[in-house]
Amino acid sequence: MMNYDVVVAGGRVAGSIFAYHAAKKGLRVIVAEKNPEIGVPVQCAGGVSDSFFRSMDIKPLPEFTYTRIRAAAINSPSGARIITENPIIRGYTIERKVFDRYLALRAAEAGADITVNTRVEGLLLDEGSVTGVNLRGPDGSRDVRCRMVIAADGISSRVARMAGLDTRFRPEDICSCAQYEMVGVDVEDDMMEFYFGSQVAPSGYLWVFPRGDGKANIGLGMRRRSCSERGPLHYLKRFTEGMGYQRTEFVAGAVPVGGPVEKTYTDGILVVGDAAGQVDPLTGGGIHIAAECAKIAADVSADAIESDRTDSEFLSEYQRRWYDKIGRNLKRSLKYRRVLDDLGDDELDQLIGSLEGKDLSSISKISLLKALREYPSIIKILKEML
Repeated sequence: MMNYDVVVAGGRVAGSIFAYHAAKKGLRVIVAEKNPEIGVPVQCAGGVSDSFFRSMDIKPLPEFTYTRIRAAAINSPSGARIITENPIIRGYTIERKVFDRYLALRAAEAGADITVNTRVEGLLLDEGSVTGVNLRGPDGSRDVRCRMVIAADGISSRVARMAGLDTRFRPEDICSCAQYEMVGVDVEDDMMEFYFGSQVAPSGYLWVFPRGDGKANIGLGMRRRSCSERGPLHYLKRFTEGMGYQRTEFVAGAVPVGGPVEKTYTDGILVVGDAAGQVDPLTGGGIHIAAECAKIAADVSADAIESDRTDSEFLSEYQRRWYDKIGRNLKRSLKYRRVLDDLGDDELDQLIGSLEGKDLSSISKISLLKALREYPSIIKILKEML
């Protein structure tokens, strides 16, 4: 029977970044990815900020980056349009298939073992403490001894539920997404486009992320607030029909946007990434957040194993640290999202139209409220948001 310090369930961003940092600290780590290939299927639009690359000390290499993003355009239901060049927008569109494989290879080069087409089928317990896992792969099942397990296995994590943690999300807090990769798209290579409105993407938004040479990822995410056959694919088809673009790929998925789960640790277990709800509830973005939390999880895991303290009390330090770093931002984003949920198309037109032509990167709270004084309902919303 093989022995490891940590078994990681899931080889996407959170799992691979955890494995890299844990292996660099001298831990024996194995990553079990359930899919036959890391990075497939693709699960996001592919936008990554400069701040991610800086904080993770990763270079935006040409092998996985497409275009340099400098700005974002926000389009209202009636066609009003604002453009922002705020520094937080700047980054790259990336090829997730290549990027995810890069992160896994980086972890392997640091000393982690990577296995694909393999899932954590069960936990091995001794008087409630994790002593290993049962892995099922192409050659059948095998037991692996370990001292900790990292649940990085995505939304509604199976591994976390095996450990007794509640990682379920309400249906209204799950964003269903659909995306086409398209060619022949007339879009500026350095600008992301976002579209809002009940006819475009109710309870969500549509995005266009350029990939250069007339290619773009066009997709949308929406929460199903009521029973309807009109899901994200319906609205995506309606938006792209008649444009003359050619579809070269289709992907679909789900993102938790209800804020983090209540508890992200228990005896011998830490939960990271989508499994923990570590996703911005307003934008649905999770790469940078997942990476930061995975890095913290690696630090706490190394301390726990060195101290021979993998109990729940010791591992609660993980939740304290990641919450101190990003938890309050997630709560604020959730509040913003709930406020925006109540905006109708007319109010979105008022809000975006009022800001048309203004430099959003430098506008102050006071000047914004003055500019919008003729819109009482919008002022109320902005006061809550700002």
